[in-house]
Amino acid sequence: MKIQQKHIIESIANALQYISYYHSPDFIQAMTNAYEKETQQAAKNAMAQILINSKLSAIGQRPLCQDTGIVNVFVEVGMAVEWAADLSLEDMINEGVRQAYTKAQNPLRASIVKDPLFGRVNTKDNTPAVIHMKVVKGNQLKFIVAAKGCGSENKAKFAVLQPDDNVVEWILKMVPTMGAGWCPPGVLGIGVGGTAEKAMLMAKESLMEPIDIQDIAQKTNLSNLEKLRLELREKINNLGIGAQGLGGLTTVLDVKIKDYPTHAASQAVAMIPNCAATRHLHFSLDGSGVAILPEVDLSVYPDLAMDTSNYQKIDLNTLTKSQMNAWQVGDTLLLTGTIITGRDAAHARLKKMLDNGEGLPKGVNFKNKFIYYVGPVDAVDDEVIGPAGPTTATRMDKFTDMMLENTGILGMIGKAERGEATIKSIKKHQASYLIAVGGAAYLISKSIKKAKKIAFAEMGMEAIYEFEVKDMPVAVAVDSQGENIHAIFKNLLENQ
Repeated sequence: MKIQQKHIIESIANALQYISYYHSPDFIQAMTNAYEKETQQAAKNAMAQILINSKLSAIGQRPLCQDTGIVNVFVEVGMAVEWAADLSLEDMINEGVRQAYTKAQNPLRASIVKDPLFGRVNTKDNTPAVIHMKVVKGNQLKFIVAAKGCGSENKAKFAVLQPDDNVVEWILKMVPTMGAGWCPPGVLGIGVGGTAEKAMLMAKESLMEPIDIQDIAQKTNLSNLEKLRLELREKINNLGIGAQGLGGLTTVLDVKIKDYPTHAASQAVAMIPNCAATRHLHFSLDGSGVAILPEVDLSVYPDLAMDTSNYQKIDLNTLTKSQMNAWQVGDTLLLTGTIITGRDAAHARLKKMLDNGEGLPKGVNFKNKFIYYVGPVDAVDDEVIGPAGPTTATRMDKFTDMMLENTGILGMIGKAERGEATIKSIKKHQASYLIAVGGAAYLISKSIKKAKKIAFAEMGMEAIYEFEVKDMPVAVAVDSQGENIHAIFKNLLENQ
């Protein structure tokens, strides 16, 4: 049978919608196991939010994470496939991406910019995908469709080691340098051998495999790669980085490794993490119609609810610096009041305006407010806003002094650690840095009661919003005295 163009397009679109709000059962089980054995309360709370968020997203069919990813597609093309198509396979895939990301019932955030060196203009439909094709025997098309968030993608590592260098040592050295911006716990993909680009491709491909390390641990006859996976899982988790970088027992849920023959003088090694929004789906087309996607069993989710009994309720509209000075690192807060949003491009534009003497945009008042680093998904139906989880705060470090000096903000909300210079600036201005849980975007959006764009609307996800929030859960990561939660856990680990 001929494989029809419309079936490819619809299957790609359906798969991308599916993975935007459904975690695979193996991920839920692995995260639940990690949650149940966790003893570090901050890490346990973060994993609870990720699991609650996942169930809410599955029920509401709205994105797990506001970063709905850059689309990666791996496709095996059977040599005997017959086509009923006018478009190239690449164009069919990209049309499926366009339809998925612009679907009215569940629009996904368009994050892709063209002309990456210069204009960086958003393509508005998240095209094009990154596509890898392989020609194989048979008469089918076999697809792996993934959506990769850049909080984890940006933490990819690569090196060409000497042939006798120790790969485990290199990995253990690199993992701490990734910080918490990749939203652990997740899966670590490793590629060894081949050439530079082959190693990177293998690392990415390995992330598409099921989470099965618990099964591997039960085997009695292990291969060398399986032994290495178990060794790395144990040693990485013993680093104590933990969920969201908050310490604890689980940094990686699984470690995947693919290898390939290489030159005798080389040892290329690549490492790519997958975050808590692990999203990929496998399906085949044989000409009989659109791909049938897996049924979802909500019983795989643990019965969890947010425990806010130890959270302090904070009224942002009356908050003073003297009140904020009483906060200590690790305090958990429920924020109610007005916050202003802004991320990379908005900060760059604000800097340009201030440097040019233009002042801040009309209608934007940061004074005595917190700025939330977020690029939300658009709202649908009666939603105030779509999923709106934090982006990696480290990218805004270079703007922190500017914001604290010129805008009157009290502090910032994001995810992951801050740099040393930024922490000094926070201490100098007696500000605060709060963290929300990366991977809990839909859950967080439920605490946003009003939202309106107040500047840079033409920049899409980079626009500045004013949010009215009620009981938004956060934790104090850097207090007004410059104490830093990520450094505390790092020092505890080093002194063990």
